[in-house]
Amino acid sequence: MTERRFDGRVAVITGAGRGLGRAYAELLGAGGARVVVNDPGGALTGDGADAGPAEEVAAAVRKAGGEAVACTDSVATPEGGRAIVEAALDHFGRIDVLIHSAGNVRRGSLEEISDEDFRAVVDVHLMGAFHVVRPAFPVMCTAGYGRVVLTSSIGGIYGNRGVVNYGVSKAGMIGLNNIVAIEGAERGIKSNIILPGAVTRMAEGLDISQYPPMGPELVAPVVGWLAHESCTITGEMLVSMAGRVARALVAETEGVYRPSWTIDDVGENIEAIRDQDGLWTLPPVPSGYAEHMKRSFEMARRGG
Repeated sequence: MTERRFDGRVAVITGAGRGLGRAYAELLGAGGARVVVNDPGGALTGDGADAGPAEEVAAAVRKAGGEAVACTDSVATPEGGRAIVEAALDHFGRIDVLIHSAGNVRRGSLEEISDEDFRAVVDVHLMGAFHVVRPAFPVMCTAGYGRVVLTSSIGGIYGNRGVVNYGVSKAGMIGLNNIVAIEGAERGIKSNIILPGAVTRMAEGLDISQYPPMGPELVAPVVGWLAHESCTITGEMLVSMAGRVARALVAETEGVYRPSWTIDDVGENIEAIRDQDGLWTLPPVPSGYAEHMKRSFEMARRGG
């Protein structure tokens, strides 16, 4: 079987100094991609800086026969995001693949978390995604080609205790992905989300004694396919958890139409409103927004 390769492609990978990001960098580099290994090398909380992790991964890619450069700018600011994309353009003259894997952790319950800890995580995960997508997107549009892979989480879909900053960031990523996919559809750009489950340093403090094998190497091939020119989907979310790969969806019930509503009407119809027979699953591309409007209006016109 012929392995899919990335010869001639340039990939920017944020958070590539450790864990999942490193696995992606090494996989794409081994497949012929020229890689910008971005990681400021900070602590798990995002504090501090150390060029060592990014330099180490870039050196490992080169030792394996690939091309790579280290970049230690932070995704947390617009200036840092632009510098990361410019590193690809300066060294390799193009950007074909953007994988946003950078992340940090600052735990705290909703009633206790500080404004600083909330913003610090949102700035890296969610704003960090925007800070690199924004300068990369027009370059990809001009080239007529691009693959964007953003990182969400089951914590962004289902939520989890003690990490409101993380949950908000990962939920927001879904909206950003939809827009990249919609606006990139006619320009050769595909954008998708990975929802990974892997034991990395972000699992510090968790009891993982009952976990099955969950190394980054189980997730990397899924991201590799999403980043490849043969990827056939856009605006979607793929889960990769302990060897299981699945699609995650946003769906609506068909719901109930009435020409007018009272509070009592809502209460009396709530089970029919929530009934999951005939679910609507409306992908962003080509026209989930318009399809939602169309179906809703049709129900109104026919009276249910």
